[in-house]
Amino acid sequence: MSDMWWSLPLTVVAFFIARRLAARLKISLINPLLVAMAIIIPVLLILHLPYARYFAGSQILNQLLQPAVVALALPLYEQMHQIRARWKSIISVCFIGSLTAMISGTAIALWMGATPEIAATIMPKSVTTPIAMAVSGSLHGIPAISAICVLIAGVLGAVFGHMLLNLLGVKTQAARGLAIGNASHALGTARSAEVDFQEGAFSSLALVICGIITSLLAPFIFPLMMHWFG
Repeated sequence: MSDMWWSLPLTVVAFFIARRLAARLKISLINPLLVAMAIIIPVLLILHLPYARYFAGSQILNQLLQPAVVALALPLYEQMHQIRARWKSIISVCFIGSLTAMISGTAIALWMGATPEIAATIMPKSVTTPIAMAVSGSLHGIPAISAICVLIAGVLGAVFGHMLLNLLGVKTQAARGLAIGNASHALGTARSAEVDFQEGAFSSLALVICGIITSLLAPFIFPLMMHWFG
């Protein structure tokens, strides 16, 4: 706790600078998470501060993640009438998206010569970090690397997701939200919520459903893929 006096203000200041910069420039590549990392990492390196001390000092921010996730229930509740009307389509989209994310990432890794351990690590890349780490561990992957894969997938979705959807001509807010939440979990959902309230609601819904589907199906899909590529 003694490191809180410097690590907590550093994180908060870096994040607000990143948000201010993103709001002013309005460029998708200027993602607040990336900018904050670009500020904090050099500071830690220049001052020779161990990451373990920084993480311990800013632990309170990590503890706020759970209530922040629970807060996603509010936009879901306000869109409940549309969710009831489209629940079959929503479940189908999330199911297909989850299968595609798991199979494509794992297949590419195995095709490029990855070991089963690395393939298991990559498989849950498109769900939120706690679920990805749990799934990776159950498949004998490396949970710490899975967390990095989740971060990369989330940042790519938050930065390029809307650009790709615009190129594809996807204009319905519900469809855009489901696509972003399916592919880039919490980081993409945060970006969707900034763009449009309804889009953020459907993105958070996809985040939850895809997490459940992935955690249930990954233990069955991974052995099948190892058999196919074995």
